[in-house]
This record gives sequence, C-alpha cells and structure tokens, in this order.
Amino acid sequence: MTRLVLRRFASALPILLMVSLITFALMRLVPGDPSAVIAGLSATPEQIAAIRADLGLDQPWPVQLWRWYAGLLHGDLGRSLLLGQPVVEATFLRLPVTLALSAYALVITLLFGLIAGIIAALRQNSWVDQAAMLAAMLGISVPSFWLGLLMILLFAVNLHWLPTGGYIAFTDDPLGWLRTSTMPAISLALLQAGLLARITRSTMLEVLRQDYIRTARAKGLPRHLVIFKHALTNALIPITTVIGITVSLLISASVVTETLFSIPGIGQLLTQAVLNRDYPMVQGGLLIVTALLVLVNLIVDIGYALLDPRVRYDTA
Repeated sequence: MTRLVLRRFASALPILLMVSLITFALMRLVPGDPSAVIAGLSATPEQIAAIRADLGLDQPWPVQLWRWYAGLLHGDLGRSLLLGQPVVEATFLRLPVTLALSAYALVITLLFGLIAGIIAALRQNSWVDQAAMLAAMLGISVPSFWLGLLMILLFAVNLHWLPTGGYIAFTDDPLGWLRTSTMPAISLALLQAGLLARITRSTMLEVLRQDYIRTARAKGLPRHLVIFKHALTNALIPITTVIGITVSLLISASVVTETLFSIPGIGQLLTQAVLNRDYPMVQGGLLIVTALLVLVNLIVDIGYALLDPRVRYDTA
C-alpha cells in the first residue's frame, strides 16, 4: 500500500507540471491585458505600461514562467492581481464552500444512484426497472445549468421556498446552509446520479448471474444477505472507480453552478479570475484544484485495493 501511495504521488508530478504549463500558455494567448483591467478605463497608455512593468508582465514568457516556478518551489503561488491577497489564501478561503457543496451533491448522487440501480437490477424488465432507467436517462440528458434555472424559477421565484442564490456556511446556520445549498447540489447531482444508477444496475446484474450467488441462494441464505453481503460487496469494486470519477466531475462542474447561484466557491473565483485575466489566480487556483483531484483518485485507488484483495498493487 505504501508503494501505491508513493507511486501515485510520483505520477502526479508530471500531471501538475503539464497543467501549469498549459494554463500559463492559454492565459497568455487569451486576448486581454490584466494591467488595463487594474488601471481602469480612464488610464493612459503610460499608466498601463507602468503597471505591466511593476507586475513583471512586460518580461518574456520564459522569464515569467521561471519566476512563477521559482515561487512555487518555495510554496508561493503569487498574489492575485485583482484581490490583492496571496493566491493560496484566496483559494483556501473559497475551497471549503466548494467541498461542502460537492459533498452534499455526492450524498444525493449516492443515495439516489445506488438505490435506483440496485432496485432496477432486482426488478429487471419490470415497470420499476423501466421507470428507474427512464429517470436516469432524463438525469443524464438535462444540463445542470438548465435544471438550475428551472429550479430557481419554480422554487425561488414562484413558490418562494428557497432563495435564488447566495450561500450561508454550515457552521453559521445549518438550516440556512441547507436552504442555500439544496438547489445547487441537486443540479450538480442529477447527471451523476443518472450515470451511477445505470452503471450500478449493469454491474449488479452481472454479479447476480455469477455462480457463487446461485450457490448462496441454493444454500438457503436470506435474500437480504445474498444481495447486500455477497452481490453488492462485489459490485462495489467497479462502482468505486465510478464514484471517484463522480467526485472529480462534481468539483469541476461547480464552476457553472456556483456562478449561476452566486455561491462564493472556488468555481466562481476561477471564473472571475479568467474573465479579468488574473494570471496568478488562475494558475495557482487550477494547480490546487488539480492536486485535489489527484488526491481524490489516490483515495479511490486505495479503496479499490481494500475492496478487492486480488489487486496486488505492492507487487505490480
């Protein structure tokens, strides 16, 4: 297991390096000048040039990249050009909001996806199976932003049950957090719940056809014991990989959802940084998010190894 962790950390370094290079290049290729944004509309060309020189943006790209990597080696991701605070501080102030929203969406995804998939597999070709798979297909087909707009129109504008946007921290007001996070979490979770339901159904059907399941039934074991101890335990092995991908997708999709519901998370922060050409914020923020996704994949790999003893990572 230790070798697995070390190997995953070693393989993450080239990924982080590639992400930083691509982000650096793309931000420089996008039209726009952060110096002009900082200076304002009434600034003169001389003032803009002075700001560019002060920020080091007048230097060649290789020099700028080298300076950024030099700071990175010392744990310094730079300062946000617009917020005026360190990138690490700005990111970690917003990251708990995104993680809380993603965790809420993950709970909804697991609750509905696993239950729908298991029930559909146990009632194969029945109306329950058809209804569950139809709901899953609708979930896959509906864009999250469109669903979010519909929920705002229905539950916030017409029924006045939930606020149209904003965010209240769980530590400040748990009920307020639930009210402000429910619609964004549902809009994030619907697509992933549909995918998880379909994969759970197909995996459960494959496991239920195995010989050891027939043997367990022939021995007279209770139905719930056969399903949850023998069938579901083995079905969770491939499902665990899907859950890991789901977590990554939930964090990535928060960019659109947080902007739509005015949630001050990392997604909204990066969106504003891209629009305002805040180079250090985009580069450092994406690097931190990428490191978080790598950590999620590492946890999934460890969970996979624990669920399936046949996987011999230490000898691979």
